[in-house]
Amino acid sequence: MKQSLYAGVAVAVMALLPAGAQAQGTVKIGIISAYSGQFADTANQIDNGIKLYMKQHGDTVAGKKIELIRKDTGGPNPAVAKRLAEELIVRDKVDILAGFTLTPEALGAAPVSAEAKKLLVDMNAATGIITTKSPYIVRTSFTLNQVANTLAEWAVKKGGVKKVYTMVSNFGPGIDAEQYFQKGFKAAGGEIVGSVRMPVANPDFSAFVQRAKDLNPESIFVFVPGGAQPAAIGKAFAERQMDPKKIKIMSTGEAVDETAVKALGDLALGRISGWHYDYNHHSKVNEDFVKAFNAEFKRNPDFFAVGGYDGMHLIYEALKKTGGKADGDSLIAAAKGMKWESPRGPVAIDDKREMVQDIYIRRVEKVDGKIVNVEFDTVKGVHAE
Repeated sequence: MKQSLYAGVAVAVMALLPAGAQAQGTVKIGIISAYSGQFADTANQIDNGIKLYMKQHGDTVAGKKIELIRKDTGGPNPAVAKRLAEELIVRDKVDILAGFTLTPEALGAAPVSAEAKKLLVDMNAATGIITTKSPYIVRTSFTLNQVANTLAEWAVKKGGVKKVYTMVSNFGPGIDAEQYFQKGFKAAGGEIVGSVRMPVANPDFSAFVQRAKDLNPESIFVFVPGGAQPAAIGKAFAERQMDPKKIKIMSTGEAVDETAVKALGDLALGRISGWHYDYNHHSKVNEDFVKAFNAEFKRNPDFFAVGGYDGMHLIYEALKKTGGKADGDSLIAAAKGMKWESPRGPVAIDDKREMVQDIYIRRVEKVDGKIVNVEFDTVKGVHAE
C-alpha cells in the first residue's frame, strides 16, 4: 500500500514530539478554505466569523495561546485539501484542523484527521457523509438533509404544496438536497413531477429553467451553492416570467441570501426558503452579533460567518473542558453534548457530532423599503439524519 505523506518517517518524528505545539503553551489551528477563486467570499466570511470570536474572547484559552495558520485550496479540490492537511499536521504541527468552505475540501482532509487523530471542525461543508469519514470531525454549520427534509415536510403539510419539480447543482450538497427534499416531500404525501441536476461550475441556467417552465409545475425546489449563482438562477427565472406568486419557488437559504435578494430586487419577492441562520433573526444574541460584525467588517454576517463564529466557540469551550489538552480524543469527547445560545438560536452537538438546531421557514418580503427574508414559522431542534 502506498504510504501517505503523514505515514512512515513522519509518524516517527511525531512520536518524538507527543506534546506538539502544546509544549510551547500554544494550540495551533490550521484553517483550510478557498481563499481565492469563485468561493473566496465564502472563505472570507468564515474567516470573519473566526476573527470576530477571537477579538471578543481573546487569543488565549485554558492557558494556551491560539495560533491560526491559513491555507488556500483555491477551490473545491479534495487532493489539494488533503495535501494541505498533511502539511499542516506534519510540518506546522497543528493540533486542530478547521474551516472547509466546500464539501470536497472536507472530504479530502477527513482521512488525514482520522489517521492523525486530530479534531477537524467543519465550519461550512454541508454534505451529510462528512462526519462519517473520521471519528474526529464535528460540524458547526448544518447539513442539507436537515434543511431540505424539513422544508419538504413543511411544504406539503403546512404550505399547501402537492407537486414539485426539483433543480439542484450536480455535486455532493446538491445531490443531498435533492434526495432529502424528494424523500421528505413524498413521505408527506407530495408528488415529484420531474428533476434536473445542473453543472456546478459556470452553469448557464437558461436551458434548465426553460425545461422546468415547459412542465408548468405547481412549485419548484432549487439548490445552488452560495456566491454568484443564486442571483444568476433568480434572473433566469425572471427572464422566463416564472413568477413566485404563481409558481412557488422554494429553496435552501443559499438561493435567497442577502447578496442574491439585493441583486434580484423585487424579482425575489415571494420566494420561500428553509434555513438555519439569517442576520434578520430576532434575538438579543444575534442583534449583538450583527452589530459587532458590522462594526468590524462593514457588512452583515451570513451563514458562512456564523459557522466560523460557532466553530471557534466550540474549540474554545472544548479546550476549557479539557484544561488545554488538544489531542483529538479529549477534544471530541468534550464537544459531544455541548449546548449554547448561538446567533442562530439554541444549538447543541449530538452523539453523531452534528449540530442540532432550529430551521426557520422564511418568505422574501419588503420591510421598511428593504427586501429581506422574514421568518414566519420555526421547526425546533432539528437533528441531522
